Amino acid sequence: MIDLKRNSKKKPILATGLRTKSSSSYNPNQKQDFKISRGKFSNFLTCKRCFYLDRVKGFDVPGTPSWTLNETTDFLLKKEFDYCRKKQIPHRLLIENDLNHIVPFDHPDIDNWRDSLHRGLILKYKNTNIILTGGVDDIWQDTVSKKLIIVDYKSQAKNGSIDSKEYLEDPYHEAYKIQMDFYAYLLSGMGFEVDKYSYFLVCNARREDREFNKKMNFDEYLIPYKWSIDWIEDKLNEMVLLMNKDKIPASNQSCKNCAYSDQYARLIFKNLSE
Repeated sequence: MIDLKRNSKKKPILATGLRTKSSSSYNPNQKQDFKISRGKFSNFLTCKRCFYLDRVKGFDVPGTPSWTLNETTDFLLKKEFDYCRKKQIPHRLLIENDLNHIVPFDHPDIDNWRDSLHRGLILKYKNTNIILTGGVDDIWQDTVSKKLIIVDYKSQAKNGSIDSKEYLEDPYHEAYKIQMDFYAYLLSGMGFEVDKYSYFLVCNARREDREFNKKMNFDEYLIPYKWSIDWIEDKLNEMVLLMNKDKIPASNQSCKNCAYSDQYARLIFKNLSE
């Protein structure tokens, strides 16, 4: 996909490849607080070079289109769960899965925690100036143990039924589990007692339907996931150490972004040298 830089009126403007807002880039060993979102932490785990060029060198990374259909299912699900939150009753999906003792967590900051763009869960990482953030889809509560349960909505379209084991073992879903581990780390660090099991609420569009007829039908699945945060601080320490260095790290050999940039630079340099 080729991404054009546009202004607020959606008109194409000059693309420089660098962000203009200085506060969005980290200066090695700076004293000011600096936010790292769950998504940026995932980028660090995926390719350290891409992460460094983005967060430290201020590269303006090409964007991707928003997933408006996925966002719509999330939006509508939140409406349903907010109704149950106000009434403090279990959602129909919880009742169907014999989880009547679980209700959406009622907290004055729930809307802030779900706002991934402006707030989310917030935790200052130990004695550093790094502020970790992450916007959750929802948080439920076990009315017996009072522990909180992290929930992430996922929308997809796949033939047949969804098996929990296969879903969690899918290599493409590894990032989902990292996402859940990170949320558990933030929520625990904020002082909340978090249940050892979180849930992926998977909405799977039925491709077997005979027609569209202005509607799309979904099957819903609750997939439990036992999160783990034992590994996170080692990686966070590694990330902070990298951010405070002036040296650009090696890329992930499987990173297509780096491979594309390398081939692009080689060809341009060759043409300029001839």
